[in-house]
Amino acid sequence: MSATAQTLRPPSRTLMFLEGRAIHEFGAFLGALPLLSLAPRGDGHPVLVLPGLVASDTSTRPLRSFLKNRGYAVSGWRQGRNLGLRHGVQEGMVDLVRELSDTHRRKISLVGWSLGGLYARQLAKMMPDRVRSVITLGSPFAGHPKATNAWRVYEMASGRRAEEDHRFGGSLSEAPPVPTTAVFSRTDGICAWQGCKEQSSPIAESIEVESSHCGMGHHPAVVYAVADRLAQTEGQWKPFDRSGWRSLVYPDPNR
Repeated sequence: MSATAQTLRPPSRTLMFLEGRAIHEFGAFLGALPLLSLAPRGDGHPVLVLPGLVASDTSTRPLRSFLKNRGYAVSGWRQGRNLGLRHGVQEGMVDLVRELSDTHRRKISLVGWSLGGLYARQLAKMMPDRVRSVITLGSPFAGHPKATNAWRVYEMASGRRAEEDHRFGGSLSEAPPVPTTAVFSRTDGICAWQGCKEQSSPIAESIEVESSHCGMGHHPAVVYAVADRLAQTEGQWKPFDRSGWRSLVYPDPNR
């Protein structure tokens, strides 16, 4: 872990208080559905969506429903509430990746929200032959485990210390060997945004949005970006295009 990552602090109390806007962001999602229908359609490949800490597949239902309507074979993670890497969780996710890729005879894309995004990155490192791409939403893979306002909740839910080196798949900050997009927000009230941003490379990028952490899975700008990234032809990945109207919605992540 870099020195910068070790000195990251959790978001301020003000930003944490503003997480309540997630409710309004869901309303914005419903209102934006006619416009979101203009997002590119998919090619039918399987997509696994992983929920955040203490959340379940219910939290990702709006995103999964939208992606299903765009033509993807979408699945939730099927393990109830995400209470951390308890016994059997890693094995269950690995088995599900195998099941989905075998059933559809195609590589799958992984979309993970917060802690679910950490799982997605590590699964891709373990099974690159089965994973087509990774998209993380507000996932703190590049910061100190305590650079969030949720580390105490994690410890209570999982029964593990936040600093424990129990992660599977190798170094958490190292990018997966498949096309990877990290969506982050500087107004994230749960995770320090700097720890949710990916280093740019020929197959890795970051997309900035103006969103809360708890609303990221249904924020209209995030949903559109996810659909745009998933719609790329396999083997022909290109960075997200911020030109035109998109520059008004998506800030420059390197500013």
